[in-house]
Amino acid sequence: METGFSRRGLFGAGAAAAAILAGAPATARAASAPGSGMTLRWWGNNGWEIRIGTKTILIDPWLTRFKTGTYTPAGADPRTPLSVNRALIDGYLDRGFLRADHILVTHGHYDHLTDVPYLAKRTGATVLGTETHLSLMAALGAPEDQLAIATGGEDLTFDGYSIRVLRSLHSATGTRAQVAFPGTRPLSRRDRPRVISDLLEGGTLAYLVSGGGASVLDFGGSNYVESELAGLRPDVVLLPPGGAKVREYVPRLLRTVGHPPWVAATHWDDFDLPLGQADDPNGGLELLRKAVAAASPASEFVVLDHLGEFSP
Repeated sequence: METGFSRRGLFGAGAAAAAILAGAPATARAASAPGSGMTLRWWGNNGWEIRIGTKTILIDPWLTRFKTGTYTPAGADPRTPLSVNRALIDGYLDRGFLRADHILVTHGHYDHLTDVPYLAKRTGATVLGTETHLSLMAALGAPEDQLAIATGGEDLTFDGYSIRVLRSLHSATGTRAQVAFPGTRPLSRRDRPRVISDLLEGGTLAYLVSGGGASVLDFGGSNYVESELAGLRPDVVLLPPGGAKVREYVPRLLRTVGHPPWVAATHWDDFDLPLGQADDPNGGLELLRKAVAAASPASEFVVLDHLGEFSP
């Protein structure tokens, strides 16, 4: 079934963002659901904010969303310069609408990692990622004492929440099932990334965040390692469209994790557009909705606008 939390939600995406930056109270909710003490807010792409009591965990926060040509026929221009819209980020931080105790990085690509060093510096958050991710972030100015290496397999407990790190896989596309901007980079490397092709995938992680009586499993790409998921029973799965090269991408995943109560779409919007414009560039959202309905009809399919919220 599909939940009533529509992609337009209670707030239009642009209206919510504009209201917050204008100083309105931070109450942009796409849904109000009783239940756990966990609230999820979608910041576009695979950017998620998970609030559990007074604690906040961010996953792949990328607010800047500079133009790359990703969804044009030619695809992303690898020479696109990296940039961080500090004024935009500061607008959310200074009004108390964005904070972080942890920042979780799923992989090193520009649409996942670019804003993290600045957000880490501003929030003081601990950042989890692979050796490559940490090397890239250190070279981009992230405080090195806030960077914590993860390889998959870590099961970490903090005040009021826990984070389980899972080995995962990035989406593979094209006839050869290739990963964009592949490769790794050692921690000792310090040359500053300048263009989007400098931000290597560097290994991909998935994260299970638990607390407040609920758990959420996030994937930053349309692939996974099935054996890593065995026995997990998350309340919410944050699932990207795609997976055309992955055998039974949706049904195998949802079967493995026990048909979760909620499946929320992630990484489906055109991230060449500014925050507040949640448009589906290739119809992947509808394909994902149909795949979830067929594979797990009892799961509610959740679609949020930018800055929309959901409480499992």
